[in-house]
Amino acid sequence: MVIALDLFCIEISSIWITPQPNRQLLSENIDRFMKEKLVLIGNGMAGMRTVDELLKLSPDKFEITVFGEEPHGNYNRIMLSPVLAGDKSLSEIIINDLQWYEDNDITLHIGKTVSKIDRVNRRVIASDGTTAEYDRLILATGSLPVILDIPGKSLEGVISFRDINDVNIMIETAKKHKKAVVIGGGLLGLEAANGLILQGMDVTVVQRGKTLMSQQLDQEAADIMRVELEQSGMQFLMEHDTEALIGNDRVEKIRFKNGLEIEADLVVMAIGVRPNIELAKASGLQCDRGILVDDTLQTYTPSIYAVGECVQHRKQTFGLVAPLFEQAKVCANHLFGMGIARYVSTATATKLKVTGIELFSAGQFIADEDSESIVYQDPARHVYKKLVIKNNKIIGIVLYGATFDGNWYFSLLTDGKNISAIREDILFGQHQVEEEVLNG
Repeated sequence: MVIALDLFCIEISSIWITPQPNRQLLSENIDRFMKEKLVLIGNGMAGMRTVDELLKLSPDKFEITVFGEEPHGNYNRIMLSPVLAGDKSLSEIIINDLQWYEDNDITLHIGKTVSKIDRVNRRVIASDGTTAEYDRLILATGSLPVILDIPGKSLEGVISFRDINDVNIMIETAKKHKKAVVIGGGLLGLEAANGLILQGMDVTVVQRGKTLMSQQLDQEAADIMRVELEQSGMQFLMEHDTEALIGNDRVEKIRFKNGLEIEADLVVMAIGVRPNIELAKASGLQCDRGILVDDTLQTYTPSIYAVGECVQHRKQTFGLVAPLFEQAKVCANHLFGMGIARYVSTATATKLKVTGIELFSAGQFIADEDSESIVYQDPARHVYKKLVIKNNKIIGIVLYGATFDGNWYFSLLTDGKNISAIREDILFGQHQVEEEVLNG
């Protein structure tokens, strides 16, 4: 024991008698050796927000390695629609450019897909053989677009709307072709359709059901929006079920189950996403619809965490940015070692600007037998307001075309306020209610 200690002292002494440049190099190597190794799989918004939060808490705690499948730094996926519309470029939606990773001493492997997690030896292995050891691992593998399992799905010109590559394909296709079909009348589908119209294409949106944006709007608001979008040149086929995509090498037509066929040079499938859990499942991590995590965003393997759209927390999966960023904050808190934060899923509001139209929705916006709706509608101005009330409390909100009172309504919803005293004026907004109170 004494001999070992003496040897150690001699070794340390030899470090400090070396020339200054070598001393600095050796000091840096010691610091690196002492740091814990953190590996992030997924260079998207949720994973990199976690890294960002961690750097705020302690920029020197971890030696960080990031694997990203795309050949870019981290970019804002929410801004893909403005890129398609021609309002922004890729460089303008980059959150962390390559220099940022270098400045923060982060090793970034771009264009590399992790194919295996060796949980025994605590290392990850990419498909090209690149490896990285970890003490802590974060999975932020995001989600995968749902693709209809129909004939012709692999034809050229059939894509999703998920990343910058999809956007580039749409922009290049619009230069040579005219007819586009977007399958899916949700937010992404309508944004894709609007962008393609601005790129000069004739666009038809196909919706299997009868309600556009059914996750955010009721039928009345959706009908108002449809009329407004039709006036801007968007065409719709409602309650049409796609049967097959037709073409030789490239898609040429789309056929529906009712027998109708229409021309299509480009087909964009925007019918939803599912958590990307393939790597986690293959690595033996506990998964259901998503990667199962507890309130600290830890998986059933203590050294491995998961955040973002790949996660399932208390039976819930996620797609909006707000809960993903909250997960990032909680995960960073525990990686740092504070151990006090807990992720709690709360009511969220959706405030969007779809093709220039503002809308806001939250809660249970479809009334049932135990609730009632109060509605204000002005078709000429394309304005629609609806509050769903139960026991004199707001439980659901839909605002279309006039969303400035959205946050106020949402605070009444989350706080569980009794609105019986202001019910008569509540649809006219916060300003009107406050005026009535002041005037007695």
